[in-house]
Amino acid sequence: MIRRITLISLILIFTAGCSVGMALSGKKDPDLRALRVGCTRGEVEMQLGKPSQTDFADDGSRTDVYEYEIGNEPSAGRAVAHGIADVLTLGLWEIAGTPIEGVQGDKHKLAVTYDQKDIVTRIMSK
Repeated sequence: MIRRITLISLILIFTAGCSVGMALSGKKDPDLRALRVGCTRGEVEMQLGKPSQTDFADDGSRTDVYEYEIGNEPSAGRAVAHGIADVLTLGLWEIAGTPIEGVQGDKHKLAVTYDQKDIVTRIMSK
């Protein structure tokens, strides 16, 4: 009996907290309003990070493809809710909570074309 309780306790300790950690480790939404024709590549990368793909054209321009996520910002409220549910269900909430956190946010792609001086000339959603 003691071994079973110990085993169940260890399982709960190691599985509890995944949804809590995921809720706290989201990524801030980029400010897409800051992206416009005429801004620099540095300004774009400050919002979207490094591009996932780059293509160079014969005229010296380049098109970068950026992948970003919206709707998965870190949330202390979601983390607290998951933590309370973990405690109340003795860790069973993780069966539902972790997949719920796993599908938070929508992934998007944006193609940005720059001229030879790394100034934005075109922005297209992919």
